[in-house]
Amino acid sequence: MSLGYAEKLSYREDVGKVGMSEIFDPPHLLQRKIEELAAMIHKSKHLVAFTGAGISTSCGIPDFRGPKGVWTLQREGKGVPEASLPFHRAMPSLTHMALVELEKAGILKFVISQNVDSLHLRSGIPREKLAELHGNSFRELCPSCGLEYVRDFEVETIGMKETTRRCSGRNCGAKLKDTVLDWEDALPLKEINPAERHCKMADVVLCLGTSLQITPACNLPLKSIRGGGKIVIVNLQPTPKDKKASLVIHAQVDKVLFPERPYLKAAHLQKQPFLLKRETVKTRPFKMVLELNFSDGCGCTCTRIELPVDFQVSKDSFSHDKDTIVGKLKEAAVHDSCCGQSAAIERKMLSAPRTEVIVYAIGTNVVSYNSRANPSELEIVTKGDIDAIKRRNEDDNKAELPKRVRSLGY
Repeated sequence: MSLGYAEKLSYREDVGKVGMSEIFDPPHLLQRKIEELAAMIHKSKHLVAFTGAGISTSCGIPDFRGPKGVWTLQREGKGVPEASLPFHRAMPSLTHMALVELEKAGILKFVISQNVDSLHLRSGIPREKLAELHGNSFRELCPSCGLEYVRDFEVETIGMKETTRRCSGRNCGAKLKDTVLDWEDALPLKEINPAERHCKMADVVLCLGTSLQITPACNLPLKSIRGGGKIVIVNLQPTPKDKKASLVIHAQVDKVLFPERPYLKAAHLQKQPFLLKRETVKTRPFKMVLELNFSDGCGCTCTRIELPVDFQVSKDSFSHDKDTIVGKLKEAAVHDSCCGQSAAIERKMLSAPRTEVIVYAIGTNVVSYNSRANPSELEIVTKGDIDAIKRRNEDDNKAELPKRVRSLGY
């Protein structure tokens, strides 16, 4: 949730239970529960997701009632916690994207969210399949014609107040209002009606990262039980609805919807040679993710390269124009202060069956700041230039890179 949103809410003494201890299911029990959940989802004909702040904590957004949540720290007199990044730069989590894939597969029919962070919309959940019960900090609504505006900035007010912008609809021009509810505001019918309808139709309601304490929203999943449906709760803390649930999983939601495969474990390569060999199950494809962490001074902290591995399918060789690709990455490095990205240059098929080698170009930048430097001073150098500077001066170690340098290496 947005810290700005929490600070804008009117004061309320009773915000429910906060700071409860987190519970983690042991690995063997967690694996069994994940398999049980997978079977329930596979059999489901009308799956509904009900999400809370816990699905966004891995995006750098604090929750409310966790050990370091907004309400917990405020009750302890410690003020509002710090977010790890600006709210508008938060990216959807693994859980957000898992829900998108379930929707694309036709399994997930509807998403009910108590969050105001807009990450469900950014992830790709269709608006018509999403109910944002408490509003959206990035969405404005025209009270006259009903047009919605999703912004790339956080709307300045909450409580469905008028903002400084007007509707651009034909023959309208009415003042827009924010869509975020304050404590005493009623849930909008446009959001609550389809949410209630889908819960009544659901055979499984999957509650993710929510303490299920805020009424009346927390009672929506119970409507599925009356029609013979089941509730599954995935949360690190106990909830008041646990006894009503068919399955309760105490784990981080990302690790439940994206569990680690027991035969594929993370490997951290810290020094050369960066060579990794391991046995894998060759009957199913998987994705290898290579994360490269950059040193201090880079505009990007890291970049990730996703390598799909499918033992059953042979891929064609190719060779792209290296200079063209490097030029594009270099241009991106010049114009974007956080440009970590990569592009494949060449793929070679080796003599061994289904064995390939891929060459990537990686673009980033290095910025050395000096308070006395002229902001207009910018020198573009290649990785080879920097290496040459270092080699010429490695004896006396007195060389300095230009005051503002952005470099490209591959």
